[in-house]
Amino acid sequence: MSIDTDRSTADWLHYMGDQLRESRIRLDLSQEELSTLANVSMGTIRNLEGGKGSSLSTLIQVLRALKRTDWLAALAPAISISPMQMLKQRHTRQMRVGKRNRDKE
Repeated sequence: MSIDTDRSTADWLHYMGDQLRESRIRLDLSQEELSTLANVSMGTIRNLEGGKGSSLSTLIQVLRALKRTDWLAALAPAISISPMQMLKQRHTRQMRVGKRNRDKE
């Protein structure tokens, strides 16, 4: 399955479930063992692997148990603003138009 931006949410859930299952099997863990390591129910593992989704908190627990926190870093990379962007933002904020003083006209 190739990664693209045209997938539906359901497609992504199934893709992630497949990846979680493959990671678990690669570590030679049963669903029960993973559920114990992640401190979640076995039904939660079944749901995740089946593409039914779960909470973000639960996904993080499972990824930590699978030693796949690199997935989390890929989901939320550090965002930085370049010095040039900062200068441009500061310049546009400083440009203000004042009110005309009608008494002097």
